[in-house]
Amino acid sequence: MSLTVADVAAAGAAWVWMPDDAEVVADAEYTILRLPDYVAFDLSVVSFTPTRPLSQAVDAVVARARAFGPPTLDWQVLLGAPEGLPAELAARGGQVKLVLEILAADLRAGAPALRPPAVDVSLRWATDTATARNGLAIEAAGFRGELPAGHGGLLVAYVDGEPVGTGGVAVVDGVARLSGGVVAPAWRRRGIYRSILAARLAYGVTHGATMALVKANPTTSGPILRRSGFTGFGPEPVYAVPLHQNRPR
Repeated sequence: MSLTVADVAAAGAAWVWMPDDAEVVADAEYTILRLPDYVAFDLSVVSFTPTRPLSQAVDAVVARARAFGPPTLDWQVLLGAPEGLPAELAARGGQVKLVLEILAADLRAGAPALRPPAVDVSLRWATDTATARNGLAIEAAGFRGELPAGHGGLLVAYVDGEPVGTGGVAVVDGVARLSGGVVAPAWRRRGIYRSILAARLAYGVTHGATMALVKANPTTSGPILRRSGFTGFGPEPVYAVPLHQNRPR
């Protein structure tokens, strides 16, 4: 039996990054996070399960978000989101600021065998300060200064002692969540991302994961993941919804 859209949607919805110092506002229909200053955005909707007409439920989220004060609310439309949510966000002035693709791989038969890199790569877990610092520096360079949300164990790839790539993995409820995979621009197209991916998949299998899940950039890591045994299940666009304007009538 292969992975289903429902399987992947549920695993993706359960993957919520929530820093310890975030302010959380939650009720039966939604959860909003007010993020700390070191994060690149202020407000984020991390769950949305409406129990009333969609328009009313969206209005309630936007009204609550306005009380925080920031001008914009980030709202990611997840794979299992209610039909019509993108149109509701667009009607309130929301514009797509980022599109991620949710991809998954079935690990029940083990990790896929990936082609080795073109250079001699050594991998280290970031269990010490120096390695962790190297990983963060690669993330900053690879993501142009915007560090991605993520948690769990961090792998750092080195070539001749130089840190060249990094990627995180956390196994939660049988799902290996892969985050922050990136290679320094000067070292791309040499199989380094693939070597980091292989190590993270092996870690997931060793620790009981039956699925690997990634929310990837569809134009950069997405093609590599597809060639490595992952299947794309659909886009998850992030809308920036302005909080200072009234809904058009």
